[in-house]
Amino acid sequence: MPSLKAHNLSITKQNGTLPRVPFLALKEKVLGKGYELSIAFVDETTAKSLNKKYRNKTYIPNTLSFSLTEKSGEIVLCLNAIKKEYKNFDMTYKKYLTFLLIHSMLHLKGFEHGSTMEDMEQKYLKLFS
Repeated sequence: MPSLKAHNLSITKQNGTLPRVPFLALKEKVLGKGYELSIAFVDETTAKSLNKKYRNKTYIPNTLSFSLTEKSGEIVLCLNAIKKEYKNFDMTYKKYLTFLLIHSMLHLKGFEHGSTMEDMEQKYLKLFS
């Protein structure tokens, strides 16, 4: 299982290589250097199981965010779901993955869906795309 751990950032992927996304720069810009973030890439079965267990939803999510403390959290991403969806959002695969990471990080900061969150998503996406 490939993994990367540095600068309060831990990334784990079940198989294959990690996508080429500036994970650390994103984390530090959105959440700050002191925030401890774990990112896990999981398969569809695991993503669906987590969604059912923690949100009582039965579909395969592209991302899930779990705030652990004020200064730590975990993001779970399902690359198969993301690969199936990205074209629907008129983005490249890498840009959509970056967007979902930003989206998830903003949830960890306490933001809810709405215009304020959308504005912040676009602000950060411009910096990283």
